[in-house]
Amino acid sequence: MSERLSCNDNPCLDCGACCATYRVSFYWAEAEVRSLPAHLTDKVNDWYSCMAGTGRPSPRCVALQGSIGGAVACAVYDSRPSPCRELQPGEEKCNKARLRHGLPSVSPEPADQTANRPRAPHPVPA
Repeated sequence: MSERLSCNDNPCLDCGACCATYRVSFYWAEAEVRSLPAHLTDKVNDWYSCMAGTGRPSPRCVALQGSIGGAVACAVYDSRPSPCRELQPGEEKCNKARLRHGLPSVSPEPADQTANRPRAPHPVPA
């Protein structure tokens, strides 16, 4: 039986597994609308871009700071594309990514509590 963590705190703040598991693809114009720096995106085709680093066989988003399973932050959190905004802690894709990196799965958060979840911290300037 696998260990399950509670979503009382934002489990994303000490995870980062989804950022190092999936290609983060989105309509190319979203990068411009969200002011994502061009060097952080790669062209997938004429219609789609992805976050740089996520289109590789062993993906890792270049905006991810920190170590998987440790303290992590997104360098472009406020500008992150829709796939990053849509993936929620405890959903199937989240738990598949966590298991891939040897982390325990988390339980989904009740919908009425997602608005109260702590935000991921902004990166600390070097």
